[in-house]
Amino acid sequence: MRNTGIVRNLDNLGRIVIPKEMRRVLDIAEKDPIEILIQDETIILRKYEPVDIFNGDKEDLIDYCGKKVSKNTIKEMAQLAGLID
Repeated sequence: MRNTGIVRNLDNLGRIVIPKEMRRVLDIAEKDPIEILIQDETIILRKYEPVDIFNGDKEDLIDYCGKKVSKNTIKEMAQLAGLID
């Protein structure tokens, strides 16, 4: 992590503004989903990218019941279930 020297205050609803320059560098556009994580005593904000719920793959995702699953995982599950060779 690096210090940018930028400080923002929370508003009365707990919101902060991410500076335009940072959004541009990180390719974050208006309405993009942002993931919020906590690591020790640090809050981490990052652009959300959907991944396979089983193995974290980012390729060939299919939406199933509101969850992302890769085609490869589906194939592996079908093999485990004996539906395909």
